[in-house]
Amino acid sequence: MKHTQTNQLIRQDVEVGVLGLGGVALAGLYEPVDHDQAVDTVRAALDQGVRYLDVAPFYGTGLAELRYGDALREADRSRFTLSTKVGRRLEKLPDGRHREPDAMFAGSTPYTFTWDWSRDGLKRGLEGSLERLGTDHVDIVYCHDCDFYEKEESTTFDDRTAHEVFETLDDLRAQGLLKAIGFGLNMDDFLLRMVRNLDLDVILCAGRYTLLEQPAARELLPLCEERDVSVVVGGPYNSGLLADPENAHYEYDDAPEDKVARARELAGICAFHNVPLQAAALQYPLRHHQIASVLVGCKSTRELTDNLDYFNTEIPDEAWSDLDSFHTENP
Repeated sequence: MKHTQTNQLIRQDVEVGVLGLGGVALAGLYEPVDHDQAVDTVRAALDQGVRYLDVAPFYGTGLAELRYGDALREADRSRFTLSTKVGRRLEKLPDGRHREPDAMFAGSTPYTFTWDWSRDGLKRGLEGSLERLGTDHVDIVYCHDCDFYEKEESTTFDDRTAHEVFETLDDLRAQGLLKAIGFGLNMDDFLLRMVRNLDLDVILCAGRYTLLEQPAARELLPLCEERDVSVVVGGPYNSGLLADPENAHYEYDDAPEDKVARARELAGICAFHNVPLQAAALQYPLRHHQIASVLVGCKSTRELTDNLDYFNTEIPDEAWSDLDSFHTENP
């Protein structure tokens, strides 16, 4: 499989590249990323055949969307599929002020955000994203981080709210602002509930079906198959652990020792077969027939090129067999 290949979503006429570019790193995740460097990375991705670009208002509180917008201003819109997310609505800070960088994102923007799942909030949130992205529509809209919303707001994203959100997005789809509706979360049990109760086109499952661990395989992926819901996998490196087991994050925090030990064992199996761990990590999710695309974050053209090389690396059947045996023996 080559990174230039695409898959069509089962329910909608939307093509996603098997390897997509995620925008979180370009927002200065953990360390600053120069604006021109970010723009060059997005443009290089398109030039090298990447056909799916994902972003979110949360990434740098608008910074990633602004950078995507600058990068895509002269691009042929038919050349790529674009997704963004809703749930956090951005508002301009007063008097031209800028938000200060925080522990997660190093950049600064003139926005602050608030959680808003109301009909008006979703519409305003999406319109803001379209403005920052410089486009009149996106191909996919994901409801973002409902699980974090529950924790941060000490409330419940209940089934009634989910149905109201879906109906609002369906109305916006009828207006031509989007084509496919999904949810993008880290918790597979939350995604399971959304897939069961809504007529979703696609989900973005972050970190729950990777070379490191596959909890989504138990119930979520079979249900997606049953209900014809396409799956995009985010976080194939588990926040960096599978990119470098010796110096990594896991779930956007320091990696616990048991996860580090597991990553080291996987790296050892790959090394035995002369396969980069990163190559196996990027390719592993697409071995499941329900998964249409894998998103990888890159903060520079060099990282982009490295990841394209990893994705295009030939991995022998013997390596996959040993990795599968490891998962069977160490569930």
